[in-house]
Amino acid sequence: MTMSCRERVLGALKRESMDRPPAAIFTTCDTIGMMKACGSSWPEAHSDPQKMATLGCAQADYFGLEAVRAGFCLTQEAEALGCPIDMGTATGSPMLKGHPFNYNPMKKTYQLPEEADLPDIDTFLNTGRVKVTQEAMAIMKKTHGEDYCVIGGNTGPFTLAGHLLNTENLVYSVFTDPDMAKKWVGAIEPYCKAYGEALLAAGADVVQMSEPSASTDILAPEDFTAHSGQFVKRCLGDLKGLKVLHICGDSEKIIPYMFDTGVTGISVEEKVDPYLAIKVANNRGAMIGNVGCSFPLFKGTPQDVADAARRSADAGFNSISAGCGVPIGTPDDNIRALVKAVKDLA
Repeated sequence: MTMSCRERVLGALKRESMDRPPAAIFTTCDTIGMMKACGSSWPEAHSDPQKMATLGCAQADYFGLEAVRAGFCLTQEAEALGCPIDMGTATGSPMLKGHPFNYNPMKKTYQLPEEADLPDIDTFLNTGRVKVTQEAMAIMKKTHGEDYCVIGGNTGPFTLAGHLLNTENLVYSVFTDPDMAKKWVGAIEPYCKAYGEALLAAGADVVQMSEPSASTDILAPEDFTAHSGQFVKRCLGDLKGLKVLHICGDSEKIIPYMFDTGVTGISVEEKVDPYLAIKVANNRGAMIGNVGCSFPLFKGTPQDVADAARRSADAGFNSISAGCGVPIGTPDDNIRALVKAVKDLA
């Protein structure tokens, strides 16, 4: 019996036995080639639900990838919570222009979360691109949901708190005033949970949360659970649906802690050897990844990409994906090579 793309991705997340894993990008994939092909491009696609949906579905329509996904950056929640944003260009992502709250542990200046002018949850969910992405989910569900798994992306609580306070300040406070750091991440947690629930209600099959500031490059593994993991569990792991946690960098030492959050699966970068990642994961959930974004996807050849994809599949990854967000300038032929290599495994 032939499986649809949707059935294959959902089956992979449930770790069902299949003839091959799917080729599905759970992190961002919105390349220049996709934009030209579908007629929807940055920066307009960040703020227009129809354009966002069109670009989000182009990874399936244009490349043959087996899932569709939106939004396209990690600044939409920060903007809705008060961060000034530069919306970027046709080839550049939106960027934070500042951090709205007075929080500098090095100067011993602290603003408590209850003193901050944070919106109520309903206002947050109906503000700017947070609302746009929910509307895009509904469109994608209607146009592609029968055949493809719809993935909604959001931002993790430690990362989002860092956007509001300045990540350097938040990380510094982990060492100097850990209770204050946890108080702020705890204050942001309800927004992350409400947004995940809203994405599911709007039509997403999977919520994929990115928590890059909890990478071992920034936060020590022994600090992960206290300052990120416990909050991720409540705002992602406890959602009534399928959920995937992505953390950048060499996540070998925190893979068990990532699964402690109660997620369906985790997405890891190529900085972790795929065979080692599978060993450390110890069959606790779905493994997604881990074809390198810089190399081979962006800088390598189609053969390099195919070799990396087959290696991740051979190691036992349940879904073959980019290790992180696909660079906007990634050559079309390299993404097609990933898709072909995986589909040829059947």
